[in-house]
Amino acid sequence: MSQSAFIKLVQGSAVSELPLDELKEKLLRYREQTALTGSQLEWDYAGAAFPYTIETKQDDRWFYLQGTNPGYKYIVFGNGAEGPSTIQVVLPDGSTHGDKAKANELCKYLAKQLLAELTMFNGRTIYYNPRK
Repeated sequence: MSQSAFIKLVQGSAVSELPLDELKEKLLRYREQTALTGSQLEWDYAGAAFPYTIETKQDDRWFYLQGTNPGYKYIVFGNGAEGPSTIQVVLPDGSTHGDKAKANELCKYLAKQLLAELTMFNGRTIYYNPRK
C-alpha cells in the first residue's frame, strides 16, 4: 500500500505556493550541494545522497524520482489536493526501505528550506515554520 507525506506551506513559510518546476529546482540544488560536499571529501557523495534521476510524464501535476541503483526504485512528488500550497510525496507500492529513508530526508530538507509544516509518512508532524 502506498504511503504519503505532506509539506504544507502555511502562514510564515518562505513562499505561499511552490509550482513543480521550482520544486525540481530545489531538488537539483540539493544534488549540487551534496556534489560540493563530495568534492571536498574526494568521494562521489552526490551519487549516494541522491541516487535518482528526475523523470516527468505528460501530466504536469506530478513527477517522480527513478532510482539509479537496485536499492532505490521510485518516489513521486506532486501537488496535494489543496493545490500548489501543499506538496505530496508518495511512496508507491514496491518502494524500498531505501526509498522511504531518502524520502524522509528529502522531505525534511525541503520543509526546512521552505519553513513549512511537514506531516511525515508515520503521521507525525514537524513544524519548521515560525510559530508564536
